[in-house]
Amino acid sequence: MKIPFTKAHGAHNDFLLTWRNDAPDPDVMDHAAIAQAICERHTGVGADGWMLVDPPSDPHSEGAIQLYNSDGSMAEISGNGTRCAAAFLIRHGHAAGVVRVLTGAGVKTLRLLRRRDLEFEFEMNMGVPEITAEGFSLELIGGDRDVTLLWVGNPQCAVPVENFDFDWRAMGAEIERHSHFPNRTNVSFVRPVDRHTIDVRFWERGAGETMSSGTGSTGAAAMAVARGMAESPVRVETPAGALEVRFEGDVFLTGPAQIIAEGVFHTG
Repeated sequence: MKIPFTKAHGAHNDFLLTWRNDAPDPDVMDHAAIAQAICERHTGVGADGWMLVDPPSDPHSEGAIQLYNSDGSMAEISGNGTRCAAAFLIRHGHAAGVVRVLTGAGVKTLRLLRRRDLEFEFEMNMGVPEITAEGFSLELIGGDRDVTLLWVGNPQCAVPVENFDFDWRAMGAEIERHSHFPNRTNVSFVRPVDRHTIDVRFWERGAGETMSSGTGSTGAAAMAVARGMAESPVRVETPAGALEVRFEGDVFLTGPAQIIAEGVFHTG
């Protein structure tokens, strides 16, 4: 069976995009299993997630997406992934300067700031973060940890740190599957740099360590502002480069998206 795909990344957070009509019928082949196979970095194409894309079907959006993490689980939204979907829709002529994408967290509006061939930059309205617990003591194997719990279209646990000289990946994996989060959670480790800059590492639900995260950056910045560690606009330094977050009632995330490959995945 052949599954066509376009590969794109938003600040090194990479995704495979397939038109839903080009994907196998889920009654014939399980989409979760396809996501695991196509995202596998040795035997598949390799990506943090697989995205099914629908062209415009109503006047309220230019397209819709359904996102599977690389482990086959479904995610409500990815900020970086939604920028990739917007670039994909523009590439195929379904959108222009403003792209409204229907996600599992509702319609998100993106504004194209600049384009150079297959390289795009968008400002995305992330909505209003919901801080469910600004200061929460999370019981971990190594002792209690002070964290902030948020909802930014998906669950986030932001952990303030002084440095990254500890096994934050192991802690991220522990927090992701902590009993306090029955549906698991995304995790960000946040180090303040100055009043307008934070440095962040990401452990994402269903994907593990990622080079950057749009929703994770949004949650990290919201935590930093709520705790008085930073103020808007916030520059989020990630291993893949910087994303910009500004607060004007709603939160606006600015970052890149680049289409890098097209092909066909062969699966049994």
